[in-house]
Amino acid sequence: MSLFRKLFGSKSEKTSEELKSDERGKYMPEVKLPIDERFTINFKANGGKFLYCEDLNEVYENLDLIIEENKWQQKKVLLLDEQLTDKFKNSSINASRLISESEFFLTTCENLIANDGSLLISSKQIFEKKLPELPFNFVVFATTSQIVENIGEGLRGIKSKNRQKIPTNITTIKHFKSSEEKDFLSYGSSAKNLYLLLLEDL
Repeated sequence: MSLFRKLFGSKSEKTSEELKSDERGKYMPEVKLPIDERFTINFKANGGKFLYCEDLNEVYENLDLIIEENKWQQKKVLLLDEQLTDKFKNSSINASRLISESEFFLTTCENLIANDGSLLISSKQIFEKKLPELPFNFVVFATTSQIVENIGEGLRGIKSKNRQKIPTNITTIKHFKSSEEKDFLSYGSSAKNLYLLLLEDL
């Protein structure tokens, strides 16, 4: 079954696997979904918008669609990452390094966290900026190999990849929609309108 059918398939159709899990005894351990499926379910539940891409051309096409949908054609995009600037040099974006004149922020992330659908970022993406200082609109470019089980695994990965100099300003983005009702878990967090361009690389 394709990833798309699993994510966007009819909710009324129950697969044989789901039927079997309904018949399981209450003391049986829960059937664990694959890590990528858990991430996408939790990410969408947080209010994030998810676009699956099979190659870089599809990433560029989806970025153009996001810009068109939001009428950002004449707006500037905040791009702080030199490697990302190079990767998107042939796209139609109008890049800037000034937050004040940018409508949205195009960035990468350290990891995608499956168990709560959040994104782990660090000073490699946002430098020493605080999340509330950055534009409300985020477009994040990531790959399927960046999906990890939990924050602890993500932090271990950051440490092992950056033995010489561990990035600072490590934080997670979890709330992708403004909510009138704030619970104590979301207190102090900065909600962002977030699109995820997820490139298949496994």
